Amino acid sequence: MDAGGGPLLPDSVLYEIFLYLDHVDVLSVGLVCQQWHAVARDEFLWKELFYRYYRVSREVPRHPAAVSWYDEFQRLYDTIPCVEVQALKEHNDQVLHLSFSHSGCLFASCSKDCTVKIWSNELEISLQHSSNMRPYNWSYTQFSQFNSDDSLLLVSGVFVGPHNSSSGEIAVISMENFTLLSRVRNKPYDVFGCWLNETNLISGNLHRIGRITSCSVLWLNNAFQGIESENVNVVKRLFKIQNLNASTIRTVMVADCSRYDSPDLLLDYEEQLAASSTCPVFDLGSDSEEEEAKPKQTPEPAVQELPDDGGVTAEDGLQQFFDDIMEGRVRPAMTETELETKVAELFVRNRTKPPELNLLSTDSNSKTKYLIFTTGCLTYSPHQIGIKRILPHQMTTAGPVLGEERRSDEFFDSLDHVIDIHGHIIGMGLSPDHRYLYVNSRAWPRDCVISDPMQPPPIAEEIDLHVFDLKTMKEVKRALRAHRAYTPNEECFFIFLDVSRDFVASGAEDRHGYIWDRHYNICLAKLQHDNVVNSVAFSPVEQELLLTASDDTTIKVWRSPRALRLRQARRPRPRKLLFSWLMNQKS
Repeated sequence: MDAGGGPLLPDSVLYEIFLYLDHVDVLSVGLVCQQWHAVARDEFLWKELFYRYYRVSREVPRHPAAVSWYDEFQRLYDTIPCVEVQALKEHNDQVLHLSFSHSGCLFASCSKDCTVKIWSNELEISLQHSSNMRPYNWSYTQFSQFNSDDSLLLVSGVFVGPHNSSSGEIAVISMENFTLLSRVRNKPYDVFGCWLNETNLISGNLHRIGRITSCSVLWLNNAFQGIESENVNVVKRLFKIQNLNASTIRTVMVADCSRYDSPDLLLDYEEQLAASSTCPVFDLGSDSEEEEAKPKQTPEPAVQELPDDGGVTAEDGLQQFFDDIMEGRVRPAMTETELETKVAELFVRNRTKPPELNLLSTDSNSKTKYLIFTTGCLTYSPHQIGIKRILPHQMTTAGPVLGEERRSDEFFDSLDHVIDIHGHIIGMGLSPDHRYLYVNSRAWPRDCVISDPMQPPPIAEEIDLHVFDLKTMKEVKRALRAHRAYTPNEECFFIFLDVSRDFVASGAEDRHGYIWDRHYNICLAKLQHDNVVNSVAFSPVEQELLLTASDDTTIKVWRSPRALRLRQARRPRPRKLLFSWLMNQKS
């Protein structure tokens, strides 16, 4: 034990890490291992060791919550959930998603076997309930989420409709008695759905306008559909957004802006230390001077705009555009796809409701929330993040149902902010404080040009994990890399990541899960499976517990060395043999 009462690092680990120091040879390492308490307080030594062993840039300051470099070294050695303690094999097909309850007492798993299973998180994790969704014509379950008080579970799946058409459906299950309360149609199925508050959830619908043009409608649904009456709405339309070039809205989630003022961890070192910034800040949607500091991004193909003459309406512009086509003034000739896109852009110009407020307004008492989703404008593969503010009066099903409050010329809603990733987005997750958005993506080639929305560019095998500050709408830190994926664009699937206070984890197609430190931006662990790792989940109350789900049909439970040691110390010692011995002595 050290002077502070904490466990020391094993001698074998010390032997390995001290070899990273130039001025310590093998013989002195042996001496240090025998009397290493003499150097445990040497901050210079542990600082040097930390930067060299973890290969962290010396410009990165120590974690703001750390009291010493030794404690920080021990944290990254002893608190990473990298020890497999249990393998759950109750699913009989690929396990696609994991989600914890907010209390950490339960978690849910979704699978290609079309069940959602509820597990009890005790000393040994055990299965508490399993719901089979096949009787409801589901093909498989793909996503789940507990509401804020853990009384309800949202389960999203693929629904097989008439003529074997695939759509999506969301089910709401009561955690009190595991009964099915309601079902809501969800299209496309990879909208997934999410909770807005304790009793209202968001779903999607898709309406085709042309061959590659559509509109997505996002609906607010009451979880208790059985309370229908002429005075109580069970659904209300939130937003209606136009989609171009075969794109659709997918992967909706809600961020609570009120949590920004008390973040768990600030990723900007300048904000952490009130000193000069040591990390460039990138804004993928900015034309500011910071552009010069960021890696060159391939510019998007410019969208041809009609001249804005003030009083000229979209109808006038559309008529002029068609006249130009008929008289041969438009060059070069457009394809059918390009023509459809241009007509859609012209139609929507004066048919879109403008944003109501500045997204970056600083209102510390704001009760607004952000609706975050993937979208696009160039191709069907999701390459943009759309952000739309949800105002307090929109957070209830009360009021107009189908947008009666709109004027006739406000047909679509505008997005408040768009971030272009320049690649295929395959995963998103929020930090616990909802301040930061983590995004898994597979990059497009740097100089690619998209001429056909149905033929997106090839995507990289490397997965980039981007981090965006939702308070400033800027990308912070460099993208995290270590994990890989191999499927092409048309077969690409979602890989669910998760974020805890200090760590971020993600699955990959290379049969591993990965854990990074959020502050130091370094990969800390690789977690082995026998097939693709689809989802990871930290316990919200114990970040030293991590679950991973895989195509190998198993859920693996990982704990940190420290947590494992503490749990073993709390186990009661077996007394059966001692009791038997005493009874034999008496006889």
